[in-house]
This record gives sequence, C-alpha cells and structure tokens, in this order.
Amino acid sequence: MRINRALRIAVGAVAVAVTAATTAACGGGSDKTALENAQEGELTIGVKYDQPGLGLRNTDGTYSGFDIEVAKYVASKLGVQPDGITFKEAPSAQRETLIENGQVDFVVATYSITDARKEKVDFAGPYYVAGQSLLVRADNNEITGPESLKGKTVCSVTGSTPAQNIQKKYPDTQLQTYDTYSLCLEGLNSGAVAAVTTDDIILAGYASQAPGKYKVVGEKFTTENYGIGLKKGDQDTRNKINDAIAEMISSGAWDTAFQETVGKAASYETPQTPQVDRY
Repeated sequence: MRINRALRIAVGAVAVAVTAATTAACGGGSDKTALENAQEGELTIGVKYDQPGLGLRNTDGTYSGFDIEVAKYVASKLGVQPDGITFKEAPSAQRETLIENGQVDFVVATYSITDARKEKVDFAGPYYVAGQSLLVRADNNEITGPESLKGKTVCSVTGSTPAQNIQKKYPDTQLQTYDTYSLCLEGLNSGAVAAVTTDDIILAGYASQAPGKYKVVGEKFTTENYGIGLKKGDQDTRNKINDAIAEMISSGAWDTAFQETVGKAASYETPQTPQVDRY
C-alpha cells in the first residue's frame, strides 16, 4: 500500500511538472492584472513587428514606430521604465487571444476599435484616427480606389478590419489574406495580388521604405479609431491608460512622437488629435 501511495505521489508530481513545462512552452499567460505587473516594474505589450513608422522590430532587435512610442509613454505613466517592457508580436488575428490569455498586459498595434472586438476585450483611447486605403505598384494605373477593384485580387491580413470591409462591401473583389502585411507585399511584388489594403498610415510607411516602388491611391474610405486593447472588465487599467493618452496629447509628446516616426517615415503631416473615449 505504501509503495502504491508513493508511486501515485511520484506520478502526480511528474504530471504537474509536465503541465507546467507545457504551459511555459506554449507561452502561458499571467493571472495578474496589468497594474499589478506594472507595480513590479514590468509590462508585456503586444505590438506589430512589420509596420514601418508604426511598429517595427529592427534588425538589431530594437523597436521603433509611433505605436512603440505610445506604448512606452503609457508604460512610463504606469511606473514602468523602457527596460521593464517586453514587446511581444501581436499579429492581427491573435490580438484578442493574447489579451484574453494574459500573454500580454495590453496591445498597441494599429488596433481598430470595433463593437465585435469590444465583446471580447476592452479598449482605451483612441490614440489615433486612420482610414483604409490601397497600396499598388508604382506602374499600376488601373486601380485608383475601391470602386476600381472589381475582379482584382486584394491582400490584407487575417482577422483585420480592412479584410472584413473588403469582404462585406466589395464582394466582386478576390480577397487574399495572410498573417502579416509583409507577406502581402511579397504578393504585390510577384504580381500575385493587385493591391494591398489596410489603413493609409500603414501603407504610407511601407511606401516610404521603397521610394518609387509603390504608391498609395484613392481617398480613405473608412474611419478607423486606433485603441489600446486590454483585458475585458479591467476598468482600473483602462482609466489609467486613458489618462496617459490624454496627457500625451495635451503635453505635446503625442505630436513629437508622431513626427519622429510616421511623419519622418512617410512625410505625413500631423493629423488632428483624437478625442479619448471615456465610455
């Protein structure tokens, strides 16, 4: 009996160890709130890795872009210094999952606020207002806006608002989706897709990386409010992030961050500042 009991204890210990190791390997999240993690001087923030001027992981392992600057400013107002921030890639289709599972404290990744997303996560902000547009090769004169997309293959990322807009509003268009916009650009380069669609500010950043190769065409045909996504029901964190965004705007730090990132990358003038939503 004692041997069997000892064996059961040993087996149970092994099972616990295996479960813990599996959870760690799969990137299991924390049960702590963002503010609790911030009190310990650490935050994990979801960002894009492949959006020049907005959220870009550079070849030397550093991060740059407007979203990165917003994330760092908010973190500082929560008491976390840059060396206490861990940036984690947040592809469009994974943002809600990363938040819900506690793998990130919040997401700053060109994340449009929508009613459907608010069923799963909460948003602070908006901290920027963008609009959907189209990127084509510089020698393409056929596509001048969404009205000229009929029969064309257009690329966007899985789970993104721009992809959903194309599906719903332009059914005569063939939609191709990938996990990242960089794969869409590869398709544009090869001729597999005729255009890439997402927010104008993102497309301008890509165009700025290869002058003369691409162009943004047509007028913006949606309004996209970029918010900071966080765990649903965490009102305390949401309030503090809203306060940080409002202070960033009023202090002039928002304008400086924009001009040093998107403005420099894409020759964009600073747009009108957004009104933080206190819903």
